[in-house]
Amino acid sequence: MAMSDPLGDMLTRIRNGQRAGDSSVRAPGSRLRANVLDVLKREGYIRNFSSSQVRPGISELVIELKYAGGEPVIRSISRVSKPGRRVYSKIRDLPREYNGLGISILSTPRGVLSDHEARAANVGGEVLCRVF
Repeated sequence: MAMSDPLGDMLTRIRNGQRAGDSSVRAPGSRLRANVLDVLKREGYIRNFSSSQVRPGISELVIELKYAGGEPVIRSISRVSKPGRRVYSKIRDLPREYNGLGISILSTPRGVLSDHEARAANVGGEVLCRVF
């Protein structure tokens, strides 16, 4: 059966893995998911991620979760734009998450960027998720 929201599935795997105290989680691979994980790594929310080939044409992402003092670094991670309701935002209309402590991840014409990077590049786009 086809998955209706692959990015939401990956975010849920990360959320569940951190609640369980796992050191890493696995998710099916795609270019969008890898780009979102790259933003999470640049912003310091995950330790690292790697892609491996399961069989020809099928890849898998291994996501190393990050903890600080035994507590997960990601306190909340939620999907904003869903398959049934896409959410787009101009950069000047994008609110700051938790007064600048959290980030929003956007899909822009320049690629997948955090809200800080999108403000510097002055581009808006689809708001994929929020992380704190």
